[in-house]
Amino acid sequence: MATFALIVNGRPVVVVAAPETPLLWVLRDDLDLTGTRYGCGVGICGACTVHLDGRPVRACQVPVSAAAGARVVTIEGLAAQKAADGAGHPVLRAWHETEVAQCGYCQPGQIMAAAALLADQPDPDDAAIDAAMTNLCRCGTYPRIRAAIRRAAVLMRGGA
Repeated sequence: MATFALIVNGRPVVVVAAPETPLLWVLRDDLDLTGTRYGCGVGICGACTVHLDGRPVRACQVPVSAAAGARVVTIEGLAAQKAADGAGHPVLRAWHETEVAQCGYCQPGQIMAAAALLADQPDPDDAAIDAAMTNLCRCGTYPRIRAAIRRAAVLMRGGA
């Protein structure tokens, strides 16, 4: 066991864990941030996607020791972010407006991947969306996910 300091959703935290403990379990079990989902445990599905220093990562594959000192943003942290007009985060707004979710299980990871994409590419084309969105959705909401990303890009540019 070791002590690790992280900044999670803008708040400094210290956790005690084995260095190889996946960041996913630290977030869920130690910090009670259960929006980050466990899916496959091998980094394929993306249900556990969070931002680590601004980059999307699969939290099931990142040992807490590798996240020490880093800024971690979970779906809860993204939900707390406000747009310039005081409304909710544009990706979350677009997800709601576009009615993306069916079962919803994969959606936190999908949303985190989409937010990272839009932070890098404010107006991605379909090829860029397809390349960045490697998360799996068993309900097949991919067309609505793509539409929501396009809508979020408009919202992020201040469009209506």
